[in-house]
Amino acid sequence: MANEMEKLYAERLGRYQATIALESTDRMPVASGSNYFAEIYSGNTNQETIYDPEKWLQAEKTFIRDFPEVDVLRDNRVWAPLYDAVALKTYRLPGRELLPTNQVQFVEAEYMLANEYDLLIANPEQFILERFIPRVLGAAAHNGSPAANMAFLKGGMAHVMMSQIMRNRSQTLEQACGMPQPMTGAFLAPFDALSDAMRGLKGVLLDIYRQPDNVLAACDVLVDEMVSFALSTADPLRRYPIFVPTHKPTFLSPKQFDKFYWPSFKKTLQIIIDAGYKVRAYLEGDWGAHWHHLLELPKGTILCDIDVQGDIFKAKEAIGHHQCLAGGMPDSLLILGNAQEVRERVKLLCNTVGQGGGFIINGGCNIPYNTKPENYRAMLDAIVEFGVYDLSIKPVPRPAPPQLLNPQDLKKVVTPWESKLAELGGVLGDESLIRRPWELLENLGHTWIWQWIM
Repeated sequence: MANEMEKLYAERLGRYQATIALESTDRMPVASGSNYFAEIYSGNTNQETIYDPEKWLQAEKTFIRDFPEVDVLRDNRVWAPLYDAVALKTYRLPGRELLPTNQVQFVEAEYMLANEYDLLIANPEQFILERFIPRVLGAAAHNGSPAANMAFLKGGMAHVMMSQIMRNRSQTLEQACGMPQPMTGAFLAPFDALSDAMRGLKGVLLDIYRQPDNVLAACDVLVDEMVSFALSTADPLRRYPIFVPTHKPTFLSPKQFDKFYWPSFKKTLQIIIDAGYKVRAYLEGDWGAHWHHLLELPKGTILCDIDVQGDIFKAKEAIGHHQCLAGGMPDSLLILGNAQEVRERVKLLCNTVGQGGGFIINGGCNIPYNTKPENYRAMLDAIVEFGVYDLSIKPVPRPAPPQLLNPQDLKKVVTPWESKLAELGGVLGDESLIRRPWELLENLGHTWIWQWIM
């Protein structure tokens, strides 16, 4: 059984990796995010999924059993007790502020003031620790109190526990179900990092007129922070792409995008690519005016999820020869349509956008959680029927991409080892035995403080 799952895992992963790289494979992979569809299909409430890791995992195993054609599975990314431990203000959660069946909600607010750019630019870690965290973590409202100190202690332990939950999930799905992940690790475009949980949309749109140089300087500074966060949370074996959602381009004109969004985002993407990773980018909203920029990055390095507001056929023409695409299935069709309509849509996509490979059928960056199961089944059956390329090819995992940069050199710390060594006045034994765990823990701390912008 273990050998069978190992072969199935290798086949699925190889099919997915080849498609991203625009290489030949046997058939189109089924590699969409499900946006809680898997868990809801399997009987979970959203509260159960984000609070009970065992119920979450069992739901996914049920889903994989019923839909074995799926090649990679991505669903929930939230373990709510981590948020509870520190009283995180940026999310409303099912079963807490929301009904157990509701979706997680992001709460955008102005957690960075308009006059704080200088501190962010001069020392981003100091800004995060001294200004941002006390505002975004309710537990830090009375910093230094026993309750606040205990909350930070619990938050650190919860972060480690969540990492173990995610690791256990990934290993169980791989070993027991032969199921790879569609992405591991995450980051934000620097402009999104600034505008989501820091300045908010209103604040940043005012800033690009009132203090544009500060916005540009802040985005430049945030490049290194986002690279470090991405690499610290990524798959060390480089089997899977790193995930990036893109939130604000739909609110920017092409001129504003070219000036404020793309330069720092491109730099972030290129560094991650040079570190040996590919990226799965949710191009949220209509990216039609910005697609051409993806041609500036190396071929076959970005999997571009095209949202329902975008035109998948135009995306194929504009960038489909250079980057892999995902999308094309209207959410409304999956939710309100019927199986025959879904089948006809899949056939159309396979005969047009899917020609030559490099395409994954998906909804608007995911499969809606309220998709009709019979429509999802029809989609899978049609992909297997019409998405055939060359059945003589036996998919196998690709070698890890080359590394032009060492990821370890790109991970950030708050207190460099050199400062700690000076504080110690030197060491009497093997310095490397002390330095390695010091820097590892420092990097984990850096990841902890930056996770709250996600």
